[in-house]
Amino acid sequence: MPHDPVGSVRLVGAGPGPADLLTVRALRTIEGAQALLYDALVSDEVLALAPAACLKIRTGKRAGKASMAQSTINRLMLRLARRGLQVVRLKGGDPSVFGRVGEEIEFLAAHGVETEVVPGVTAASAASAQFGFPLTHRGEARRLLVATATLTEGRAAAGWTAGADRETTLALYMGRDQLAAVAAELISQGRSPETPAIAIENAGHPHARAFTAVLGALPQMLADERPEGPVVVLIGDVAARAQGVMAPVQTAAARRAS
Repeated sequence: MPHDPVGSVRLVGAGPGPADLLTVRALRTIEGAQALLYDALVSDEVLALAPAACLKIRTGKRAGKASMAQSTINRLMLRLARRGLQVVRLKGGDPSVFGRVGEEIEFLAAHGVETEVVPGVTAASAASAQFGFPLTHRGEARRLLVATATLTEGRAAAGWTAGADRETTLALYMGRDQLAAVAAELISQGRSPETPAIAIENAGHPHARAFTAVLGALPQMLADERPEGPVVVLIGDVAARAQGVMAPVQTAAARRAS
């Protein structure tokens, strides 16, 4: 990357974790970084690709965990860029999918700093590839809706009409702890409680786990299994095509009873 005395920041997607799922552009950008601000979900394997002399700063940014405030991250990127460093803001998955990339671009642009976005493999894509099912499929899923769970006074936010469409695959990010409220809202909007659903913990990693059930039963399954890693939930007929998992997965409660 050419030296830019004014400063610039690359907003890079690290993908779901394994280094071999990085894009070639992401790999080259990380290898040329002089300052690396990375999120909690970025793997050690990916971080090891940065030069030994690179300044590495962990910013956190994991749901439910302590993390650096976004305003602090913005100021750090600006300060480092103004020093003329090759700054890389490294995010898990794709930076444009719930990665606050728009906020960071706006802040940096307002202060005269150029940015470049380097896309990455997002969790829904990693999950479907790893467990052998499509996100769209002729006759079953005509569209993909990517959403995150937002709760207001314990209820999922309104606006789930599109997700209730039986020909829509809903990819739910950061929804592990709110899945019961989201499922109830989807069912109230007309989505069948018998709709196939799958939750993948640590999608893309060799140790990923998949939990399959129907929409009405998946929240309790996750409550029983208590996955600790990041979880992406896919809801729709295509989830029934998942391979390499038991269908349905026996819950922890059922195993204890047997």
